[in-house]
Amino acid sequence: MKKEEKTNVMRLLDGRKVGYTSHSYEPDPTKTGVEIAGILGEKEENVFKTLVTRGRSGAYYVFVVPVAEELDLKKAAKAAGEKSVEMIKQKELLPLTGYVHGGCSPIGMKKPFPTFIHETAAGLDKIFVSAGKVGFQIELASADLMAASGAKPANLV
Repeated sequence: MKKEEKTNVMRLLDGRKVGYTSHSYEPDPTKTGVEIAGILGEKEENVFKTLVTRGRSGAYYVFVVPVAEELDLKKAAKAAGEKSVEMIKQKELLPLTGYVHGGCSPIGMKKPFPTFIHETAAGLDKIFVSAGKVGFQIELASADLMAASGAKPANLV
């Protein structure tokens, strides 16, 4: 990746002196997270996707789960202390977070939202998440991701 190709996520991490490795690939919003793990040459359990939900209260929540897994909405609601949560509509994502579908990162959203990460992340040395733009991923220590995003571990799948 060329030096000038930094995303806002990378600039935020640089500003906080958090170490990471950036990875880029041909941007294709139709690629699944599992396919992206393959492009990166990584195990699916190390590559995470970022999902945004709305609770029954109207509050928004961010969930970060392995790309091969499905978010369990009941477990997500329990983690967030809500009666229920539902995925937001794709058209709501950009105005709410500043990110597009396929490029949503748990770091650097327009506003901070309560964020939860699947508990398996705590046992990983490294974790991959979107760098905030389709075609860009960052690799960093899972503890650094949790600190930078304020994510709390929870059973989410």
